[in-house]
Amino acid sequence: MAEPDLKHIPLEQLKVSKLNMRHGRKKPDVSDILPSIRQRGIRQTLLVRKEGNGYGIVAGRRRFFALKEIAKETGQVLLIPCAVMPENDAAAAIEASVIENVGRLPASEMEQYTAFKRLSDEGRSIDEIASFFGVRELLVRRVMALASLIAPIRKLYADDEIDRATIRALTLATEAQQAEWVRLHSSEDERAPIGRNCRAWVTGGVSITTDKALFELEHFEGEIIGDLFGDHGVFADPEAFWRAQSTAVSEKVDALKNAGWCDVICLERGQYFQRWEHVERSLTEGGKVFVEIRHDGTVTFHEGYLTQAEARRRQKNSSDESGPTGPIKPEMSGPLAEYVLLHRHGAAQASLLKHPAIALRLMIAHAMTGSALWDVRAHECRSRKPETRASVEASSAANEVITAGEKVDNLFQDKGAYGKARRNSDSYRIVEIFAALLQMSDEDVLDIVAYIMSETLEAGGSAVEAVLHVCEADPSKYWQPDEAFWSLVRDKRAINAMVEDIGSKTLADECRTDTAKVQKQLITNRIDGIGCEPNVDWRPGWMSVPPRRYVSDAPSPPVDAWERVSRLFDAINAGAS
Repeated sequence: MAEPDLKHIPLEQLKVSKLNMRHGRKKPDVSDILPSIRQRGIRQTLLVRKEGNGYGIVAGRRRFFALKEIAKETGQVLLIPCAVMPENDAAAAIEASVIENVGRLPASEMEQYTAFKRLSDEGRSIDEIASFFGVRELLVRRVMALASLIAPIRKLYADDEIDRATIRALTLATEAQQAEWVRLHSSEDERAPIGRNCRAWVTGGVSITTDKALFELEHFEGEIIGDLFGDHGVFADPEAFWRAQSTAVSEKVDALKNAGWCDVICLERGQYFQRWEHVERSLTEGGKVFVEIRHDGTVTFHEGYLTQAEARRRQKNSSDESGPTGPIKPEMSGPLAEYVLLHRHGAAQASLLKHPAIALRLMIAHAMTGSALWDVRAHECRSRKPETRASVEASSAANEVITAGEKVDNLFQDKGAYGKARRNSDSYRIVEIFAALLQMSDEDVLDIVAYIMSETLEAGGSAVEAVLHVCEADPSKYWQPDEAFWSLVRDKRAINAMVEDIGSKTLADECRTDTAKVQKQLITNRIDGIGCEPNVDWRPGWMSVPPRRYVSDAPSPPVDAWERVSRLFDAINAGAS
């Protein structure tokens, strides 16, 4: 935004601009600021832009109404100090109004939508809007998804008559479905679906997400609905999905047979593969592949199994070539086997309660391998900016994690096991890892626990802040401001606060009107000791423990994450002191 011109404008030439966030709302209560303005005048100029024959107030609406009250009381013609913006930069005017009226990010999704939509209409990209509010692009896209909703639904949501789960499900609906939902909501005899039921209603009862596809999505000819509130899109036409999925399954079956498997058996859709009714047999031992296909689109290939009956029959035939070749009736029926196995499961559960060291090792095996009940993923360094990813991957923290991973691999290799985390839900793999862990010392096991936890720690949440606090971490050991960091720091309020942090308030006041580039260079000079004593250990408040915000009341992701959970550590801190 260009620097505004300062001038005094008669009060009667001013009106509230349509670009003001509060335009069209009822007259505000200004009783709290009237006494101060009567006595001292306004301390902060109004931000205005030329509109028609007068000027529109972009920021300073309450001050304007207070001044109107004073003009009515005194009968004087008031000249108001104003900062005049260029009239051709509507987007900058909207941004200024947002900062004036709601700080940074508006509180509710509908207020966020209003702010995002107005900036989008003025040509701001998703990336620019996200950068301005200091949020992820995904948040902007999610809130902008409200634009796909018809007006009656948006109004119901703004009036808190629709919960968040329902509104998110309705972003997947067509306009016709949305209109039908509104009709059901207004009906006295029928009820509109809400929450999960609404999602099922929108997707025709079956919600199949794109992560279930065995085929390449770019070659899929059907429609895929982008679900901004989930990790994956949703197939609009389940039948089209199943046609493509069936083709992919057939190709996979042919590949398995070509690889040497004697048979590949596709179970009926929805039929579960019961492990306890099968025994594991390798490819060379005549094992087969069973394909389990769930109604939600999940396809699992269980390699190397035979039914218990067939395994016994083969064993009998191999030991007595002259014996009967017909099927041998199992000693347990399916329900009996289920009964016995569930009771054995209960006994195993109760036993683990008495052996926490063993339970810990089994938990690690599950975290490394996964199971039908465990879905654990390693953190992947992803970023919109390649420079950010390069900076993180080159850090000493990343190198320490890599070194720890190599140590863990060696510990497992020494026990004859493959130590790399490979989450494939293979029960044999779980037991292989478990057996290796049982041979290790508690010290080695704890090192592995620490590595697996660090590998699966989610970025950006309160857990990160809690770990840094409890471990009394020193970020300066792992990070220092680099070129990628400075290229991303753009908020002049924060930059000027950093100048005060590393220098003094006097210094910050002196350079307050300098460009962000000049002020950032001043900070780096202070760090390097150019013209002063070096301050190589300085780190911005965002990287301290706990983190500190630079702009009062402005959203700050690391600070907000810490403040959400900080009270949970008050008792611990009190005990430590």
